[in-house]
Amino acid sequence: MRMSSLHDLWRPLGSTGLIVSPLGLGTVKLGRDQGVKYPNGFTIPDDRAASELLAQAHALGINLLDTAPAYGVSEQRLGPLLRGQRQSWVICSKVGEEFEDGASRFDFSAAHTRFSVERSLRRLETDYLDLLLVHSDGNDLAVLEQTEVYATLAQLKQEGLIRAFGFSGKTVAGGLKALAQGDCAMVTYNLAEQGEKPVLDYAAAHGKGILIKKALASGHACLAGADPVRASFELIFAHPAVSSAIVGTITPAHLVHNVVTAAAVLGGRS
Repeated sequence: MRMSSLHDLWRPLGSTGLIVSPLGLGTVKLGRDQGVKYPNGFTIPDDRAASELLAQAHALGINLLDTAPAYGVSEQRLGPLLRGQRQSWVICSKVGEEFEDGASRFDFSAAHTRFSVERSLRRLETDYLDLLLVHSDGNDLAVLEQTEVYATLAQLKQEGLIRAFGFSGKTVAGGLKALAQGDCAMVTYNLAEQGEKPVLDYAAAHGKGILIKKALASGHACLAGADPVRASFELIFAHPAVSSAIVGTITPAHLVHNVVTAAAVLGGRS
């Protein structure tokens, strides 16, 4: 019997025209092991292990990759690792946050936004990014209302450097405003944190895209309960706005378990 996969479960990301797998692969662990919030330490995989992980994800029906300049050397590594595979992947990166010398700094100016996107294109060895999200510092409304980042992303979309843009924030007010003006929001939504549900509700009503971050509470969901992964996915995928949940595992067995579980949950809903 063929192992469960997500190939038949891809879905639209709002009205962007992008079609994504219900699980996306987060790649912070390919490039950064400082200042991360996982419950256990980990070793950044070498190029061979990273390449095998990407191949496994692709074989399991995952087509969405989530990266960012703040993820250490993630973008720089993905570029060479994905050579010849660009059409197989929907690539999401971010702007706004830089991680240097063990600390984050934020810059939402027009100049830095353009610089960051052009740098991501070079690092990822591509002519365009499918999705570009603002990496908020938590002051969501100030970022959206008092900086040039969103207007700059709209211009970069017009220029064809990005296909869609949105916001990875931390507040309901920010998420709602971001969706009103953009294509997509990345929202925290899991068994422990559901405060941003109004953003999902708005997206469902207005044809906007939703990606879920911390779907497994950065791994903490897996520390308790009989089957926390299934319970997490049942919650997340019960909401009609959700296109994809980002999981950041670098462990092949965990990746398979996540995919099999998601396929079982979604198969029961189809």
